[in-house]
Amino acid sequence: MENRKIVTAGYVSLDITPSIRSASGVTLHDMIRPGKLIQVGKATAAPGGCVSNTGLALHKLGSNVSLVAKIGDDAFGRILTEEYNRKGVRPDFLVSKDTETSYTLVLAVPGSDRCFLADAGANDTLTADELNYEEIGKAQYFHFGYPTLMRQFYLNEGSQTVEMLKKVKALGLVTSLDMAAIDPSSEAGAQDWKTILANVLPYVDFFVPSIEELCFILDRDKYNSWQKQYQDDICMHLSLSRDVIPLAQKALDLGCRAVLLKCGAAGLYLKTGSEEAMRQISPHFQGEGWGGLSIFEDSYVPDQILSGTGAGDTAIAAFLYSLSHDFSPEVCLEMAAGCGAMCITQYDALSGLIPADQLLERIRDGWVKQKMIHE
Repeated sequence: MENRKIVTAGYVSLDITPSIRSASGVTLHDMIRPGKLIQVGKATAAPGGCVSNTGLALHKLGSNVSLVAKIGDDAFGRILTEEYNRKGVRPDFLVSKDTETSYTLVLAVPGSDRCFLADAGANDTLTADELNYEEIGKAQYFHFGYPTLMRQFYLNEGSQTVEMLKKVKALGLVTSLDMAAIDPSSEAGAQDWKTILANVLPYVDFFVPSIEELCFILDRDKYNSWQKQYQDDICMHLSLSRDVIPLAQKALDLGCRAVLLKCGAAGLYLKTGSEEAMRQISPHFQGEGWGGLSIFEDSYVPDQILSGTGAGDTAIAAFLYSLSHDFSPEVCLEMAAGCGAMCITQYDALSGLIPADQLLERIRDGWVKQKMIHE
């Protein structure tokens, strides 16, 4: 089989993550208090954002990738470029002298979900017409990440995102779209995201947000109630029939062909459109057997848990890798869950990952799953 090319484009940042140890049962919410000193360990500086986490994970799994993003002509940008080169990937970075490279401070306490302090930097200035569609047309898959954090891609009801995805679909590629959490108090938080999704999703084949991100957009009242009610991982309290499936269906109704919801430590949920819709996605995708699916994939028991940084992004990488290799829906989901479980064994997104053949072998050897979702 040809090694189909996957373009990963969108948000990139330099992630700075201090190692934080805490007593059993102590959460990030307990630790962060005004005036309090928190002793931390060595910090890791690693490529972050969708382009890094998903794109470099695809490379490590064995995919043929092209990574497209915008950075500044500064120290953080040079560190990112050096890190990509060190990992064996020459990035297709657009370098701007007029803005700075994005960075993110990642606060990750074992046993708690992460907290992020992020500066979008050059991501806010990237536009659809800066992409090289002639080069993109040489690929078979196109994955775009985090329009929720990229100013030009959410303004004007998502017109830049629509323009970009229209052009990519016209080239015959399989498209996928990931989101990121939205700060309710930010400019992005003030946008009409339901309208944006309604405009964008008809050009998306696989929509792959987290359930919290999707709920924030489609049912803000429910999202706010989750925030008030649960202090730990929200996904551990959700019902498959009451919460997960209805949200996925709402996204499908907006026009995408399939929805893959990342449900934190509980696992992933896949819901697809009709068999006819799935077969018509692209000449590069074998859609037979993908129609009308509703599958929840439980998570695998990880060897250890150090940080959830990049777990969702790397799970999507494994899903895309599997799609591009014509794996069955069931195997695609197993690979996604397995990659996510490998990711969280290290503080950064990539160190815990293994090549796809080794990951598949571990799954086939009877890797134990954990049932966490409520029916």
